[in-house]
Amino acid sequence: MADPHASSTSPPTAPLIGSREMPPWQIGELREAPPMSLKSWTQLIGPGLVMGGAAIGAGEWMAGPLTTAKYGGAILWLSTLSILGQVVYNLEISRYTLYSGESIFTGKFRLLPGPFFWLALYLVLDFGSVFPYIASAAATPLAAVMVGEIAQPTETYQLLGVSLTGDALLRTLRYILFIGMMTPLIFGGTVYNSLKGLISFKIVVVLGFLITVAFLYSNAETWIEILTGFVKFGSVPVMGGGDDGQPLTQNIFVSLWNGDGFPVIDSRMLAVLGALAAISGSGGLTNTAISSYTRDQGWGMGANVGVIPSMVGGEKMQLSHTGMIFLVTAESLRRFRGWYRYVLRDQLVVWMPACFVGIALPCMLSIQFLPRNTQARDWEAAALTANGLRDAAGPVWGQFMWFAVLFCGFLVLAPNITTTAENALRRWVEVSWTALPPLRRWDPHRIRYLFFGTLCAYAAFGLVSLTLWDSVRLLKWAAALYNAAMGFSCWHVLAVNLILLPRELRPNWFLRMGLLLAGVFFMGLAVISAYSIWNEVKI
Repeated sequence: MADPHASSTSPPTAPLIGSREMPPWQIGELREAPPMSLKSWTQLIGPGLVMGGAAIGAGEWMAGPLTTAKYGGAILWLSTLSILGQVVYNLEISRYTLYSGESIFTGKFRLLPGPFFWLALYLVLDFGSVFPYIASAAATPLAAVMVGEIAQPTETYQLLGVSLTGDALLRTLRYILFIGMMTPLIFGGTVYNSLKGLISFKIVVVLGFLITVAFLYSNAETWIEILTGFVKFGSVPVMGGGDDGQPLTQNIFVSLWNGDGFPVIDSRMLAVLGALAAISGSGGLTNTAISSYTRDQGWGMGANVGVIPSMVGGEKMQLSHTGMIFLVTAESLRRFRGWYRYVLRDQLVVWMPACFVGIALPCMLSIQFLPRNTQARDWEAAALTANGLRDAAGPVWGQFMWFAVLFCGFLVLAPNITTTAENALRRWVEVSWTALPPLRRWDPHRIRYLFFGTLCAYAAFGLVSLTLWDSVRLLKWAAALYNAAMGFSCWHVLAVNLILLPRELRPNWFLRMGLLLAGVFFMGLAVISAYSIWNEVKI
């Protein structure tokens, strides 16, 4: 990768646009994008792979079964809108990175009133990313595999000659998992390469098992329910559903058309539904990592800026303090469109399908093996699903399938401890690296020390959170903040691309409207989730 500091003569700088507290861009040349062909397929395996694999996580494995166990597939249309909104968002943040080599977060800080204003605002909006709800949840399936059943808090278990209550076992595993899954962020040369290896293993094992289960044990009715659920726009849970044979869900538009008025929505599930939508795909500000991965992949002007090195193995790597843009000419526009086609294919061929598959397969398990209107809390839905699959598989393969479902649950969640932490740390390290004058005076190689120090602070807060709160509570809190952050960020990205990008590179009107409506959708979910959580607190 090109070293932006290899020459003693600094490249020319561009006129400063936006806040004068941010350093001006340098000017460089946009290199040619590799031609599209089957031989260049490996060029596609980049940001979409990492984020697509990370998309199979807590929202899909916890919030998905919690909702589909009760309502079936009728509510999955929320995931459809969430994923489509995120596709538009991901395309637009990558557009900025292809032009400047900077992450979109740095671009946001370039707008007025300046980086310190945005720093304070996004510290609040991004606070959901520091809640370690995934580590809290991942301990449950791991403990079940270890003791042969879902660990009960008051029961005593023998492990390696040591007696532990279920509560002590779960608490210990939460701490071990949370700290242990930070290790890939310390080694591997670039943090990005470490994540690609970890996520590739997860995708092969988890999706391979779920596809096998779907082929052997699911039926056509289950898949019809899931696939139609993705497009049942307007279906909502209603009060009294399931009582005396009453429907569990009603469609708002059908109810109004028939003159029955607006359905009485069951507000008790609103926070979980908001969590499903918030974490379908990536969710919250975790999507902003797409722009950083686009740079680390060397796409567009990212090849001129550098990468974030890991603490061990990345001594020769560095990240420039400032972005580098290209002058707009007919030739550079042609090259830019070539790189944008890679981003478009990465999102539509890898990331978006991975998100839908990541939701459909876990939901398939609960829809197939649990009766409708099953009431479940926390990890009970996953445990009940494992029991259902064990019964369906019979005496020969039943116990193996039980273990396999829970192990896959662990394998889904555990790597996401790493990706969630890396996403949050990457955002703040990159912004600090460019926005804070004291850090701009550091040698570019020293960014790995900043990353490692921030990682230690993140880990310390996570340990405190794991001690105080349970996984579902952390999930609901994080989801409300995720939706608010994503909604506002959609509007902010639209402003960045309309103000900082040359007119020839700005998004078309279709993408502008997509960002605007996506912001409305996620902000609406944030308000609904906050209302539901507030009602729970009052109760």
